[in-house]
Amino acid sequence: MAEMSDFQKQFFSKGTQNTLFTQKEFDEALEAAKAEIIVMAVAATKDAIIMEREACAKIVAEWAGENDVNEIAKAILNRIPSQRN
Repeated sequence: MAEMSDFQKQFFSKGTQNTLFTQKEFDEALEAAKAEIIVMAVAATKDAIIMEREACAKIVAEWAGENDVNEIAKAILNRIPSQRN
């Protein structure tokens, strides 16, 4: 499909007060949005990993003197059972 001229865009948008975009403009905006989502997802994943490591370290520090390694490992694995599904 050919891109619309400025006249065609203006003609079709009259009355609707909407701006019409070419396929190329839409694709470029979509690509930028996808890239931003990926950046945010990577940052959120890094934060979640850090929080999980801190929680596991806290369990180990609290239980180190009273329990054997197997009990500590079991406590870490069962920390959030819903995530194991």
